[in-house]
Amino acid sequence: MKGFLKNYWFLLTMILGIVAGCIVGAVWPGATVLEPLGTIFINLMFCVVVPMVFCSISSAIANMASVKRAGKLLGITVAVFTCTAAIASIIMYVTVRFMPIFTMEPEFEAGEPEVISIADMIVNFFTKPDFFELLSRRAILPLIIAAILFGFGVQMAGGRETKTAALLADITGCIMKTVKIITFYAPIGFFGFFASLVATHGKDFVTNYAKAIIVYYVVSLLYMVVFFPIYARFGGGKGAVRVMLRHLFRPAAVSFGTCSSVATIPTNMEVAEETGISKEVSDIVIPMGATMHMDGSAMSAIIKVAFLFGMFGLPFDSGRAVLAIVVAVFSSVAMSGIPGGGGTGELVLCTLFFPEHMAVAFPIALAIGDLVDPPATMVNAAGDYVASFIVSRFVDGKDWLQKKAG
Repeated sequence: MKGFLKNYWFLLTMILGIVAGCIVGAVWPGATVLEPLGTIFINLMFCVVVPMVFCSISSAIANMASVKRAGKLLGITVAVFTCTAAIASIIMYVTVRFMPIFTMEPEFEAGEPEVISIADMIVNFFTKPDFFELLSRRAILPLIIAAILFGFGVQMAGGRETKTAALLADITGCIMKTVKIITFYAPIGFFGFFASLVATHGKDFVTNYAKAIIVYYVVSLLYMVVFFPIYARFGGGKGAVRVMLRHLFRPAAVSFGTCSSVATIPTNMEVAEETGISKEVSDIVIPMGATMHMDGSAMSAIIKVAFLFGMFGLPFDSGRAVLAIVVAVFSSVAMSGIPGGGGTGELVLCTLFFPEHMAVAFPIALAIGDLVDPPATMVNAAGDYVASFIVSRFVDGKDWLQKKAG
């Protein structure tokens, strides 16, 4: 018993914080005042995540044996993210085709939001006009691109033999130690987050959106239960599922409680190291996954499109619906690391497909997005850890896990 408590005391305190927060939020409507406890935790994470993302990615590329290996790792990572997102999208699309989720039209009042052009969205997704604008969690995708370019620049200047590569590796190690200190506050942060979450959204589950929300929660959980073990087994071989399940709870809990893929990066880094995933893989896959691995967001985009198309009497089996899904998934990529997503994906979707009904369509899409944000982020962020198993298979060999265990 002492050994169990020694190994799992922190995990148990996290669960206790979550359960206690849910109970308090359910019995006390005023539990929203506890939200600052969770905000402190996520703010601490955000303060370290920007330098950590830049240093870890650029360091991983700079310290690789060759530019060719770095390019191979990046290519495999993007391919894995694309494949898993496609699988998740197909599953949700089939589900809502056979289980229509629209019930009745809710009453909303909202002003006309500012229309953003697709060209401007693409430019802002990948670049910023000023260096200092990169130093923000709201520019995480441009920051990742800058880190990749800088890492290749160090490679071309001498790679791991340069002082810059050594400095980047040293800074990354120091930041990870800082993260360990911050995570000791996590149980208190989770308590505040879940108390406020339940107190705020508890009644919304029996409103007009109930069916859409229930369908999403069930399908997203089934996706994790069924496909995460398949991905782990394919990526790590024999024994990989057991290892994955042993470490999955921590990133799943952090992402569900904070609704932020970016805030989950440090936890994913920790469990990847404990699993035996190489730093070359984890330092690339996990930070990139925070803004590019979109399984949960892809499924939520389909829920929003299905609901809106049903409300306005449009056929969901049309090419227009498929185009709407593609736009919704793509436009939310750069915002996936921010709690709530900022409404970017919803805004683009409604501007293109429901321009005459923006005042109704936009708030509905936002409401659905807010209510499915916790499980969507959990599938996104916890999936980053699982995706690293598959990338490891193609980069380090199909027996990489067995070699680490041996």
